[in-house]
Amino acid sequence: MPPESTSHAGDRLDDDHPAHATGRVAEMIGAAPGFLRAIGAARLVTPPRSEGGRRRYSRYRLRIAARARELVDGDTPIDAACRIVIPEGRREEALRLDEELRRPAVGRGGAGS
Repeated sequence: MPPESTSHAGDRLDDDHPAHATGRVAEMIGAAPGFLRAIGAARLVTPPRSEGGRRRYSRYRLRIAARARELVDGDTPIDAACRIVIPEGRREEALRLDEELRRPAVGRGGAGS
């Protein structure tokens, strides 16, 4: 895994920060930039664009692209890989939200207040 994925306390906050350019992401996941355009066209990831119009990928989008690449490398057609990754991502997000909701909220009264 790239050094950026090393776990730190504030990493969750940076997951959506659009930090990586297309070429760097393609290099990190071992794909051609065309692969990233293809999963973009399939609406698996829609990275925001910089002021200069270049796509910028967050860590979260990088993980989605990497998962799609794993599936495609395993002979899954790209359109099917995108259909698989989307529900996986929703499940992961739902589990994360559930975990957050189960933590005691700071500043709130006890149950029933």
